[in-house]
Amino acid sequence: MKIFSDEIISKINAEIEIHCVDGDLSSDKALYMVNFIRPLFEELRVFTHQYKFKDDNEEISFFKETKPCIMSKLIYFSDIYTLELRKTSGSKEVIKEYYQQRLMGITDFCTKHLDFYQYYRSKSTHLDKHYFLRGHENYKLCHSCGMFDKDPMFSTCCDHRVAKMLAYDMLQIYLQQRLQELERQEVIESSRASLPDNPFRWTGTKIAAIELGYAIYAAGILNNGNADIKEIMTYLEASFRIDLGDYYRTYLTIRERKKDRTSFLNSLIEKLLRKMEDDDKL
Repeated sequence: MKIFSDEIISKINAEIEIHCVDGDLSSDKALYMVNFIRPLFEELRVFTHQYKFKDDNEEISFFKETKPCIMSKLIYFSDIYTLELRKTSGSKEVIKEYYQQRLMGITDFCTKHLDFYQYYRSKSTHLDKHYFLRGHENYKLCHSCGMFDKDPMFSTCCDHRVAKMLAYDMLQIYLQQRLQELERQEVIESSRASLPDNPFRWTGTKIAAIELGYAIYAAGILNNGNADIKEIMTYLEASFRIDLGDYYRTYLTIRERKKDRTSFLNSLIEKLLRKMEDDDKL
């Protein structure tokens, strides 16, 4: 079972890395991931129907950890698809309120299931046989789990609840990022309004601008080194009319380069030296 389920998880994670870079999700990408994960989840269902668990511990581990890990991603991308599909095209304030209401819904879910939430988060195990073994449901403990219409060979009292908790953890991060992005855009627009008009637009790559911004920050050449990275990036965005997105995440990607981590800065040096050499020949 572990080998089979690990292969499914690896396939899903690989697809996420390809299609969901930097948390950049659209309804189309979310729908793609839903359609990618669903057949794999059904394969897992068929396999589980035919599989005989070695003991209770293996079954508990599967329904407490493995299945929720996979199912949470299906729930997450499905929620993203619905969220972005229904998002209004109104002002930033309206969109912020829309995201904030969804965050409140997650808080309400956690509050409703607080006892179980604390049980799971504290890594407790004394009720696992009721929560994560098939055929051992205790209605007093699981009265809101909706077991009556579930696949009894592929469901326990609380595996779906765990999956939803994990999905909501990811969704909460997604919503917070979207809210931060809206707030960042407001700061950029405010900064841009205070700048004089200029004809310059950044026509290089976004990653090049981020590399330049971090170089300026590292050199400490603005305001005697007192300008923080957020101020520098906001100024670059406002001045050159470019959206740098999650520049810290991009910076981490730059750091992870095995070769030529400062490719843009190196290219600037090469081009300046070439110009100097050409000018010397005049």
